[in-house]
Amino acid sequence: MLELFKRFNRPIVAAILVCASMLAWSLPARADTIANPVVVFAGLDKITGRIINFDVYIDETVQFGALQMTPRACYTRPANETQRTTVFVEVDQVSLKQTVTRIFTGWMFADSPALNAIDHAVYDIWLVDCKQASDVPPPSSR
Repeated sequence: MLELFKRFNRPIVAAILVCASMLAWSLPARADTIANPVVVFAGLDKITGRIINFDVYIDETVQFGALQMTPRACYTRPANETQRTTVFVEVDQVSLKQTVTRIFTGWMFADSPALNAIDHAVYDIWLVDCKQASDVPPPSSR
């Protein structure tokens, strides 16, 4: 830092430091993400054209048509921040011979459903929301 003062004009270096500190203070504070126990998915059966919303608990496996979905984490941000809802999910396809093939593992984003979407010929599934509670009882109490 001292070398900067020697090499350049002191007012210029001071102005740069003031601008840098103002920029650091103007950046918004980032709140922690909120981990949610329930994921809300929407599923489209392309054959029938039916769309349904369904709740899934974290680490619960549910079947939608020939697809089995297991969400592992679902995060949102506090209500006073720009919403960013994300879920990490594993999706398997069950064949007619009852063999299971993993077709997707990764993050899905509610605000960008086409990004890392589940690519299937018959079914489309996308993330709608994450929430703290559901009308559907948790798997342990069923």
